[in-house]
Amino acid sequence: MRSKGKVFFITGAFVNTSCWDNWKLFFHKHGYTIQIPIWPHKDESNQVLLKRHPDLVLGQLSLEELFQYFVAIIEKEQEKPIVIGHSLGGLIVQYLLQENLASLGVAIHSIPPKGIYTLHFSLYKSLWNPLGFFKYKNTTHLMSFKDWQYAYTNGMTLKEQKDSYEKYIIPESRRVLRDLLTVTAKIAYKKKLAPLLFIAGEKDHMIPASLNYLNYKKYRKNTSITNYKEFEEINHFVLGQQKWQEIAAYCLNWIEQNNTL
Repeated sequence: MRSKGKVFFITGAFVNTSCWDNWKLFFHKHGYTIQIPIWPHKDESNQVLLKRHPDLVLGQLSLEELFQYFVAIIEKEQEKPIVIGHSLGGLIVQYLLQENLASLGVAIHSIPPKGIYTLHFSLYKSLWNPLGFFKYKNTTHLMSFKDWQYAYTNGMTLKEQKDSYEKYIIPESRRVLRDLLTVTAKIAYKKKLAPLLFIAGEKDHMIPASLNYLNYKKYRKNTSITNYKEFEEINHFVLGQQKWQEIAAYCLNWIEQNNTL
């Protein structure tokens, strides 16, 4: 069967690429070719990455380097791919569409660009320890299980929280996270771009749905196709929750309705 196109899944911070396993099978079953690039300096097992923490090599990674890493990968494609990203991966999706490198984009619980703010306490509680303003910048942060429970898996059973933490958690570059507060994380909202869908979760502590909506509304003066969908009872660990297939199906349907290439 001829592929309907290529989908790049772009992983967010703190987790490994296996968070996309169910989505990979789902989209492959529906005729798409899948690629899931691993972030720089993360091409090892969880066990190896955890032993390296604090990792001064990964800790040197900047947001600009991360953007350009994905640009270099996608520029090699003969046709513009579909890009789907979660959390910080959602911001990368917005950047890739801004650079006219993708045919469509889906930003799932996207970390917002610089200039979008909220008064939601949960956002600041979720990100205070990872940002580590009073700690060395060029190293890694390992999210504690307690922070994982609050920021990612709130509302899930203790077993689900423990299982997901053990399976997915990896150290993250604190420099990348701090760069989210700089001009590097700005997005040109008025620039014409390919269709973009925002997915938000009602119960997300780290990226509240209202913040996703503000991000989406920033495109209101743009004539490009931008859509927004919020799912009830969904936290930041959206990719692995029980309703993942309903959300994946919604994304797939939106892609096939808006894919004009």
